[in-house]
Amino acid sequence: MGKKKMNSLEDLGGFVFSTNDDFELENDTIEETLAPKKQQLEAHFSNKGRGGKIVTVVRGFVGLEDDLKALAKLLKVKCGVGGSVKDNEIIIQGNYRDKIIQILQKEGYNVKRVGG
Repeated sequence: MGKKKMNSLEDLGGFVFSTNDDFELENDTIEETLAPKKQQLEAHFSNKGRGGKIVTVVRGFVGLEDDLKALAKLLKVKCGVGGSVKDNEIIIQGNYRDKIIQILQKEGYNVKRVGG
Protein backbone atom coordinates (compact mmCIF):
# COMPACT_ATOMS: atom_id res chain seq x y z
CA MET A 1 0.00 0.00 0.00
CA GLY A 2 1.15 3.49 -0.83
CA LYS A 3 1.27 6.54 1.35
CA LYS A 4 -1.94 8.49 1.92
CA LYS A 5 -1.87 11.76 -0.02
CA MET A 6 -2.38 14.84 2.13
CA ASN A 7 -4.33 17.63 0.47
CA SER A 8 -4.59 20.09 3.33
CA LEU A 9 -3.50 20.82 6.90
CA GLU A 10 -6.68 19.15 8.14
CA ASP A 11 -5.24 15.84 6.96
CA LEU A 12 -2.60 16.21 9.70
CA GLY A 13 -5.30 15.70 12.33
CA GLY A 14 -5.39 19.24 13.69
CA PHE A 15 -1.65 19.49 14.35
CA VAL A 16 0.32 22.48 13.17
CA PHE A 17 4.09 22.31 13.11
CA SER A 18 6.32 25.31 13.72
CA THR A 19 10.05 25.85 13.68
CA ASN A 20 9.68 28.94 15.87
CA ASP A 21 11.11 28.22 19.34
CA ASP A 22 9.14 31.11 20.88
CA PHE A 23 5.77 30.00 19.48
CA GLU A 24 2.89 30.10 21.96
CA LEU A 25 -0.56 28.83 21.13
CA GLU A 26 -3.13 31.62 21.34
CA ASN A 27 -6.15 30.87 23.45
CA ASP A 28 -9.30 32.48 22.01
CA THR A 29 -11.52 31.59 24.94
CA ILE A 30 -12.81 34.44 27.06
CA GLU A 31 -11.75 34.02 30.67
CA GLU A 32 -14.01 36.56 32.33
CA THR A 33 -17.02 38.72 31.65
CA LEU A 34 -16.57 42.46 31.22
CA ALA A 35 -18.37 44.71 33.67
CA PRO A 36 -21.75 46.01 32.41
CA LYS A 37 -20.38 49.56 32.07
CA LYS A 38 -17.66 48.29 29.69
CA GLN A 39 -20.05 46.26 27.51
CA GLN A 40 -21.09 47.74 24.16
CA LEU A 41 -24.33 45.97 23.25
CA GLU A 42 -26.46 46.44 20.15
CA ALA A 43 -30.22 45.84 20.01
CA HIS A 44 -31.40 44.75 16.54
CA PHE A 45 -34.85 44.10 15.11
CA SER A 46 -35.00 41.17 12.69
CA ASN A 47 -37.36 38.85 10.85
CA LYS A 48 -34.97 37.38 8.30
CA GLY A 49 -34.40 33.64 8.29
CA ARG A 50 -37.13 33.05 10.84
CA GLY A 51 -40.14 32.39 8.65
CA GLY A 52 -41.27 36.03 8.90
CA LYS A 53 -41.44 35.92 12.69
CA ILE A 54 -40.20 39.06 14.42
CA VAL A 55 -37.38 38.86 16.96
CA THR A 56 -35.14 41.23 18.86
CA VAL A 57 -31.45 40.33 18.74
CA VAL A 58 -28.90 41.57 21.28
CA ARG A 59 -25.30 41.40 20.03
CA GLY A 60 -21.88 42.40 21.31
CA PHE A 61 -21.77 40.66 24.70
CA VAL A 62 -18.20 39.92 25.81
CA GLY A 63 -17.90 37.26 28.46
CA LEU A 64 -18.67 33.76 29.59
CA GLU A 65 -21.52 31.83 28.02
CA ASP A 66 -23.11 31.25 31.43
CA ASP A 67 -23.27 35.01 32.03
CA LEU A 68 -24.78 35.51 28.57
CA LYS A 69 -27.44 32.88 29.33
CA ALA A 70 -28.19 34.56 32.67
CA LEU A 71 -28.67 37.91 30.93
CA ALA A 72 -30.92 36.25 28.33
CA LYS A 73 -33.02 34.72 31.09
CA LEU A 74 -33.38 38.11 32.78
CA LEU A 75 -34.59 39.66 29.51
CA LYS A 76 -37.01 36.81 28.81
CA VAL A 77 -38.52 37.02 32.29
CA LYS A 78 -38.84 40.83 32.24
CA CYS A 79 -40.45 40.78 28.77
CA GLY A 80 -42.57 37.70 29.51
CA VAL A 81 -41.58 35.98 26.26
CA GLY A 82 -39.43 33.15 25.01
CA GLY A 83 -36.01 33.35 23.48
CA SER A 84 -32.65 31.67 23.14
CA VAL A 85 -28.89 32.17 23.02
CA LYS A 86 -27.21 31.25 19.75
CA ASP A 87 -23.86 32.26 18.23
CA ASN A 88 -23.10 34.64 21.12
CA GLU A 89 -26.39 36.50 20.51
CA ILE A 90 -29.51 36.78 22.63
CA ILE A 91 -32.64 36.21 20.55
CA ILE A 92 -35.92 37.39 22.12
CA GLN A 93 -39.22 36.53 20.44
CA GLY A 94 -41.17 39.63 19.38
CA ASN A 95 -40.41 43.29 18.90
CA TYR A 96 -39.29 44.30 22.41
CA ARG A 97 -36.28 46.35 21.39
CA ASP A 98 -37.20 49.52 23.30
CA LYS A 99 -38.14 47.59 26.43
CA ILE A 100 -34.92 45.56 26.25
CA ILE A 101 -32.86 48.73 25.86
CA GLN A 102 -34.47 50.17 29.01
CA ILE A 103 -33.89 46.94 30.98
CA LEU A 104 -30.24 46.72 29.92
CA GLN A 105 -29.61 50.39 30.72
CA LYS A 106 -31.09 49.90 34.21
CA GLU A 107 -28.66 46.98 34.66
CA GLY A 108 -25.78 49.33 33.75
CA TYR A 109 -25.09 48.20 30.16
CA ASN A 110 -24.28 50.54 27.27
CA VAL A 111 -26.86 49.75 24.59
CA LYS A 112 -27.18 51.13 21.09
CA ARG A 113 -30.35 50.84 19.00
CA VAL A 114 -29.46 49.51 15.54
CA GLY A 115 -31.72 49.54 12.49
CA GLY A 116 -35.20 50.95 11.80
